[in-house]
Amino acid sequence: MPAVLAHAFAPHSHDSATKTDAALESSRHGLRALVISFAALMATAALQAVIVARSGSVALLGDTLHNLADALTALPLGVAFWLGRRAATRRFTYGYGRAEDLAGIVIVALIAASAALAGYQAVKRLIDPAEVRLLGLVAAAGVVGFAGNELVARYRIRVGRRIGSAALVADGLHARTDGLTSLAVVLSAAGAALGLPLADPIIGLLITIAICLVLKDAARQICHRLMDAVDPALVETAERILAGVPGVENVGAVRLRWIGHALRAEVEIAVRHDATLLQAHAVAVAAEHRLIHELPHLRAATVHADPDGPPGADHHAILSAHR
Repeated sequence: MPAVLAHAFAPHSHDSATKTDAALESSRHGLRALVISFAALMATAALQAVIVARSGSVALLGDTLHNLADALTALPLGVAFWLGRRAATRRFTYGYGRAEDLAGIVIVALIAASAALAGYQAVKRLIDPAEVRLLGLVAAAGVVGFAGNELVARYRIRVGRRIGSAALVADGLHARTDGLTSLAVVLSAAGAALGLPLADPIIGLLITIAICLVLKDAARQICHRLMDAVDPALVETAERILAGVPGVENVGAVRLRWIGHALRAEVEIAVRHDATLLQAHAVAVAAEHRLIHELPHLRAATVHADPDGPPGADHHAILSAHR
């Protein structure tokens, strides 16, 4: 009987082979998206670099550096996706999914470095103006940069949302911002063509500011992940799912956390105090099952069942000093 009682009211786990396969498949999709987008952005940056060397445009240089930094963000993310596919161990009992958060720190550092270098070159050109050559090619490079980044952005965002990777979605939004800065290069070429020599370094400074805005948003998102923040709407959804499970009398604490691009949940529910052990166990399993299958990107859930009543009973009295 003690063993049955412990099993009925202990946390329940739903780690199935299907969920493991789904996690591995999502990592494979993420890696494929990174490889393809890395190749596209490197090709874009290489073409722009050739034109920078011939034209001397610092606005285009800033955009090229930004595109290069965006391409390089695929490397730490790729390592993180690869690590995330490894099985949990006795030391890393939750697996290696948090490697994505560490990759996010590297991404923020790369964005900051590209902003610093672009800003330095723009200020240097303001102090020592120089003629921008091959304006037609500069403008064409800006258009190529916009097209390459927008294609990469759409691909990364689509895959990131499908597999639940906030890091990949953020990287896609970063690429979309890069595309807009590429269009600014076209404006710098137009200004130079109109006889405004300072248009190029001024646009370069504006691109630097745009990079800094992306840096701020990326740093905030990574900080939220490191602090285990989740969208409150996810918590509300989980509470609504649990409340709809037959036999759940009340929903207690609901805790969610992202581990890489997968969610884990720890929840408390109350069942009738006069329910049999088997009935209470069935309610807990049903709640766990509903959560995993109805809450997007949830890979595992732990459900703790408490008896709801009788009035005045304190089923956690022995733990009161620890809470």
